Amino acid sequence: MPVSFWNPVLLSLQTAAAALIFVTIFGVIIARVMARRSFKGKIFIETILLLPTVLPPTVIGFLLIIAFGTNGFLGRVINFLFQSLVMFTWTAAVIAAFVVAFPFMYQSVKTGLQQVEVDIEHAARLDGAGEWKLFFFVSLPLCIRSVVSGVILSFARALGEFGATFMFAGNLPGITQTIPIAVYTAFEGGRMEIAWAWVLVIVALSFLMLFSVRRFAA
Repeated sequence: MPVSFWNPVLLSLQTAAAALIFVTIFGVIIARVMARRSFKGKIFIETILLLPTVLPPTVIGFLLIIAFGTNGFLGRVINFLFQSLVMFTWTAAVIAAFVVAFPFMYQSVKTGLQQVEVDIEHAARLDGAGEWKLFFFVSLPLCIRSVVSGVILSFARALGEFGATFMFAGNLPGITQTIPIAVYTAFEGGRMEIAWAWVLVIVALSFLMLFSVRRFAA
């Protein structure tokens, strides 16, 4: 295969990996806050966090444009601070991947934390462990399967993102053209052989990740 064939593959992996870093950090921390606490408006907030799982990707892309576009609040702030725009950049692709992948990490970790025995956590508190020390050294290790599953599923979702990325980051070869976008472009251009090749690559990657989740959960 020519070097140009692998560009979307490498770009997809880089984008998904970058998004996964933020998904893991924010997913774990927010799941920790939401798993054990009850407060007014919790259901409303959690619904917002999980909304990307049911929204069409094009709607997510539209909302990202509204927020980060030249006339959007976040877009204006970033332009003021860094003298640059977010749309149609690799950063935009990472943001889109983060938004669609975050709910998978959050829900997986939250479910795992809720399955940790409360008595174990109380025992750790009696031994003098603070809340964050308890979380990182007791609760999180006990739900490591859920964390790993969340990581794999989030990465797979970020890797396969198309609609939001296409709208928000565009289709720029070598910059924002990930595998799903490359497949769409090749199909539209009648280049079925290379489209099939990219399809086989992403199917193989997705299969390996889902297989890993099933094996790890077994």
